[in-house]
Amino acid sequence: MKKIFCALAIVAITAFNMHGQNRALSGIVADSTGDAIQFAIVTIQGTYQSVQTKSDGSFQFSNLSDTIYCISVHMIGYENFKQCYNIPNSTVRVTLKKAPYQKDEIVVSSTRADQNSGVAYTNISKEELASQNYGQDLPIVLNTQTSVVTTSDAGNGFGYTGLRIRGSDANRINVTINGIPVNDAESQGTFWVDLPDVVSSAENIQLQRGVGTSTNGAGSFGGTLNLQTELNRKNSYSEMVASGGSFNSWRGTAKAGTGIIGDHWSFDMRLSQLGSDGFIDRGRSDLHSWYFSGGYYGDKLMVKGIMFGGRERTYQCWYGVSEDSINAGNFTYNSAGEYFDSSGNAQYYKDQIDAYGQDYYQLHFVYAANQSWTINWSLHATKGKGYYEEYKEDQSLSEYLINDTSSTLNDLVRRRWLDNWFYGITYAAQYNSLCKTQFILGGASNVYEGKHFGEVITAIGIPAGTSLGGHYYDDYANKQDNNVFAKLNYSLRKNLNAYLDLQARSIRYSFTGFDTTGSSLPQQANYLFFNPKAGLTALVATRHTVYFSFGVGNKEPNRDDFTNSSPSSRPLHETLYDFETGWKFGGTKLGAEVNLYYMHYTNQLVLTGRVNDVGAYTRENVDASFRRGVEVSFGYLINKQFSFTGNVTLSQNKIESFTEFLDNYDNYTQEEITYTNTSIGFSPSIISAGTLTWNNNKGLSASVIGKYVSKQYLDNTTSEDRKIDPYFTLNMITSWMIIKPSSKTGQKISELTLGLQVNNLLNTMYSSNGYTYGFISDAETSRYNYYYPQAGINAMGMLTMKFGRVN
Repeated sequence: MKKIFCALAIVAITAFNMHGQNRALSGIVADSTGDAIQFAIVTIQGTYQSVQTKSDGSFQFSNLSDTIYCISVHMIGYENFKQCYNIPNSTVRVTLKKAPYQKDEIVVSSTRADQNSGVAYTNISKEELASQNYGQDLPIVLNTQTSVVTTSDAGNGFGYTGLRIRGSDANRINVTINGIPVNDAESQGTFWVDLPDVVSSAENIQLQRGVGTSTNGAGSFGGTLNLQTELNRKNSYSEMVASGGSFNSWRGTAKAGTGIIGDHWSFDMRLSQLGSDGFIDRGRSDLHSWYFSGGYYGDKLMVKGIMFGGRERTYQCWYGVSEDSINAGNFTYNSAGEYFDSSGNAQYYKDQIDAYGQDYYQLHFVYAANQSWTINWSLHATKGKGYYEEYKEDQSLSEYLINDTSSTLNDLVRRRWLDNWFYGITYAAQYNSLCKTQFILGGASNVYEGKHFGEVITAIGIPAGTSLGGHYYDDYANKQDNNVFAKLNYSLRKNLNAYLDLQARSIRYSFTGFDTTGSSLPQQANYLFFNPKAGLTALVATRHTVYFSFGVGNKEPNRDDFTNSSPSSRPLHETLYDFETGWKFGGTKLGAEVNLYYMHYTNQLVLTGRVNDVGAYTRENVDASFRRGVEVSFGYLINKQFSFTGNVTLSQNKIESFTEFLDNYDNYTQEEITYTNTSIGFSPSIISAGTLTWNNNKGLSASVIGKYVSKQYLDNTTSEDRKIDPYFTLNMITSWMIIKPSSKTGQKISELTLGLQVNNLLNTMYSSNGYTYGFISDAETSRYNYYYPQAGINAMGMLTMKFGRVN
């Protein structure tokens, strides 16, 4: 800890002493007609300095130390601008050209934060994503982001993976792709295994922490992942990527695009196949994905169709590994599919799998009415269908509606299916004045239709010809989710901006649930939420920006909370009040941000172990709980070859009063144990990451990446007997660009790169996730912990070949 605080102190001192000589660079950004362009992003390349243009199109950088600087200017709907200037005291005029084929960015701009939003966020570029994309799922690629903790069921990043932001789990993190909701409408989680290699089609990602800005889909309670797929390119291209390594893991990706055809048309495609045996026993995965887009780009209108999807077939690893097995030195034991033959020998059912496919269809329209008004709307549909198959021992066939007159128990194989559609429309109108105002009015109307059913495909030991029947359960769910939001960004004065964001969201959920007698019947739940947000951002000194924001988020319960309760025992919705304040510094060699947050929950839903009136274990509301902490992120350009980036989150995550319920099998009751000021489960008090990068600017580069996560409790009792131990991992990524990108025509290969990723260099044996349960029997309390161990030292190599001119 002392080293961490010393490093932060050095960063802070350096930030205030690196002003250098009093050279300046200022200018005006305008379009070809001479009209000023507000909100354009001007960046000094090779530094951490970046500003937005003001209402008159002006920008300024001061206290520069060198004599030559190159700037880049980015504005949606215009061609990117790059130019180098001699300093001192240069005043420049930048003229941006209209670029109709860059209207893609407007699709996501209405739901993203910017420099004036007053919220904590990080933009992750295509290049950053590609440098760490060796085939693992997106959560693993995001492992070094601020306040992020990731996990993998199979232990090596393939198959089922997940992430938490500030301790909040996946069903509290809003995910969109091109502004379209991705979270499952019922569970509200995101299953990245259904989107293998989606990173290869990502143009950029914005990760917001906390409530963030208003978006479409599930309520954001811990963060937002806003992913944009590839923008079109000017020139045609093709790419091939092949990677392979430990645990028989491999990935093959092929991409191609036409570039702009006839000044108006563009098409892109990708095919990917991935596989791995996994670190955990039988943790294999077989994954396929595809992507296709085609669009028309006119002077005022863009129409773009996007289709992508994935297929996964993974052996189940979601039960984890028991603590007893880990203590015995067996970190890979997987009990899924285990049964015993007539001789008492353990066997494993080979098709203990999860098999699911999900296809996304999107049609985006963008119309630029004039310089001030832009309108975009999107139609979308997502089709999902699949099942998980499992071997079950000693089952009563009558419970599966199989005609059985005996009282014997039989082994059987069952499948539980999900067949659903999710479709709707999203829309936004954006107004940018030439004065002080940016205004967005947007929203969405989405419908989910889901079928849940189960079937028995094999029953062992029953007479030949016995009918296995049809579906032993059939549930249908319908969810209608509508929202409308208005966002206003207003320049109160030259260096002070105000931000206001108001959202109304309505939900109508129809499902099959229980009444107080335990009988199933159709039910419905309705919600109407109001989620206001507001913030202030001020440039208080050269390179120094401060901000403050307050936001409210409301979130409905998940599917299990509804279907496994009666109307009288159903939990209330959750409410979050989020306060954020921070400071940003952008210097020539140093960039830094400090963000303080306080997240107060009302009626947060947590597992307590209590059995409700229909005999189910469901989540319950706790009256008051909070998360508070400080997030520090920074980057430092040590010299022309070395740089360092890092982040640290220090937090407290507490429930004021929590009651645990334990089953007592001696008298068939539940014992109550009350705790006060207890820690929220899976919420480490320290999360940090650091990356030291060397680049010789001749094609060779190497990065060493460290990640530390402090202890996490498996439940909300703050018990030292039920926790995930702290861990520190060290990874390394190296690359050698043998052939550098070139704009020359006739060059067959425009880029050839070899890469190597070595994970867990210290061969640390650790777990990143887990669960626990307990009970009382024979007057003794028993507790059982299960963990998800992660692989020791492992490696992936990668070959990338690109063809065509650089765009």
